[in-house]
Amino acid sequence: MDATIKKYLTSFELGELQHFKNMGVLPLLTSLDDSPEYMTLKEALDKQVLTITEVSHEGSVPELKVINRAEIPILLLDGEEVVGAKQNRVLNTTILVKEKSELVIPVSCTEQGRWAYRDRDFSDSDTMMSTKLRRVKAQTVSDTLADSQEFRSDQGTVWTAIREISEEAGAQSETGAMKAAYEVKMDDLNDYLSAFPAVPDQKGLLAFIDGEVVGFDFVSRESAYGILHPKLVKSYAMDATLQKTKLTEAPDVTKAQEFISKTQKCKEKKYESVGKGWDYRFEGKMIVGSALKFEKKVIHMAFFVITESDKAGEMASSRRRTRFRR
Repeated sequence: MDATIKKYLTSFELGELQHFKNMGVLPLLTSLDDSPEYMTLKEALDKQVLTITEVSHEGSVPELKVINRAEIPILLLDGEEVVGAKQNRVLNTTILVKEKSELVIPVSCTEQGRWAYRDRDFSDSDTMMSTKLRRVKAQTVSDTLADSQEFRSDQGTVWTAIREISEEAGAQSETGAMKAAYEVKMDDLNDYLSAFPAVPDQKGLLAFIDGEVVGFDFVSRESAYGILHPKLVKSYAMDATLQKTKLTEAPDVTKAQEFISKTQKCKEKKYESVGKGWDYRFEGKMIVGSALKFEKKVIHMAFFVITESDKAGEMASSRRRTRFRR
């Protein structure tokens, strides 16, 4: 494993366990210094220094155009959703968009039944893909990177996963929009969000559902993490609300330490990022992960536990890609 990324992983200190219903959260703290300055997607849109549009009037499903007019980079997090234009999309990978620049970014569609302009520009949906969707998409993006050096997801797999979550949530949408599932579950998600407030010095969270680790996210700057915290909590909580069995016992914290140790043994691949820095992809036994590194600083990293059903989906996805290449 890259020495810088391993240094961050071994530096993590676990905050006090927070527990609500079937979900537990451990704040991630670190003594490592902040990274270079940047602002989040939400900050940039609120300050009107970021514009996100289709790449052309006709549009392209797996791509969007971003224009950064700020004097500092803008961080777009893997799984963040933007809504508007011809159809809603999510980021396929974490990107640090260079200051005063224009860039085409890789995305996945989260609204299968619409391809018509609603607005010219995209806005922040205040939503991030659920953990299940993020890990499924991350696996397919990693596979495509290995095959073709492109940050593309298997769109069919993403749509299938969105349909499954929408059905579980009892959500209905004429356009198959992922956001509809979040709207149905909003009251439940807000309850989880209230139970897991950000704490001083927090730069990440590790989540349990039904007593088992499901994954963690880390963001290099405390101020940026504070803005992203609600999205990240709701991303994990979405899966918690849909869990059929709901254990209420507090999770065993040693499982978190064991999971972090296992991430350090993952196989690693390195790719030039779409924006600034380098994109790392990790795969281990029932683990998938990614990290963005810039100037010897880890800007964002996320690791998730993958399930046997995820693996089955990966095999089906591989068969689809093989048929496509023929």
